[in-house]
Amino acid sequence: MSKPSQALSGETAEIAALGEKLERLIAAVERLSSPAEPPGLYLESAEAFVWQPEKPGLQPVKRVNRVDMPLLRGIERVKEILIDNTQRFAQGYAANNVLLWGARGMGKSSLVKASQEYVNRHGGHAIKLIEIHREDIDTLPILLNLLRDRSERVILFCDDLSFDHDDSSYKSLKAALDGGVEGRPDNVIFYATSNRRHLLPRDMMENERSTAINPSEAVEEKVSLSDRFGLWLGFHKCNQEDYLEMVKGYVEHYGLDCDPEQLRCEALEWATTRGARSGRVAWQFIQDLAGRLGRRIQNYSE
Repeated sequence: MSKPSQALSGETAEIAALGEKLERLIAAVERLSSPAEPPGLYLESAEAFVWQPEKPGLQPVKRVNRVDMPLLRGIERVKEILIDNTQRFAQGYAANNVLLWGARGMGKSSLVKASQEYVNRHGGHAIKLIEIHREDIDTLPILLNLLRDRSERVILFCDDLSFDHDDSSYKSLKAALDGGVEGRPDNVIFYATSNRRHLLPRDMMENERSTAINPSEAVEEKVSLSDRFGLWLGFHKCNQEDYLEMVKGYVEHYGLDCDPEQLRCEALEWATTRGARSGRVAWQFIQDLAGRLGRRIQNYSE
């Protein structure tokens, strides 16, 4: 009699264990099928954030890598235009998406961050800055939907925006900026920097032209991405005078003690060895100069 009882007890245990597994499986399926809780954006926690689509959510930036507006020299006209556009957006008036394009190291991304701080400080309006990485552009519609019903006004910022061959995420950007059914939220504006005005390589456009049934329409499809930006602000290589003014501005700002003529000669020699003149080259020279003088200065990148 003991053997059948033992067998029955073993079967009961197996059935109980199977039941527990089924309960866990059902619970897992229910978690997957139930709607996820909306992510907390917590825009009041900081002035700047980085979009993290895998959560999805925003990572607050405790200390933004900025350059003071007066230190951005040689780009006075584009400074005025971008500040004016940002100010109008902050006040709730009509404003444009902006593409800052052109020469490397001339302060494109620095100007975006400086404009946000300038308007927040002098305009009496609080604007949030959210950086979205180039590789996350296809998640831009998700971010826009999360921001659509918020009261805060937000600059979405993508640095070094461009698209390579076989990259179709530019279509998501086009739809998110203007072409979608819902359109861009009124409380959101998009600023991007790029070394290319049309964001797509020329040979990519030429390939579209050669393989399309209607070549002109294919090229227009590519170029129309840049057309979504109402403002195109061009940054060009600076001349020697502007470069020296940038160096002088940094020297005065950080109180570096250096003979003016010696400073001029060393700055020009530095630019010659780099084969370029730009705000980035001027800053790199200042870092070298400050190091030789035994001074510590804050980090900066264009």
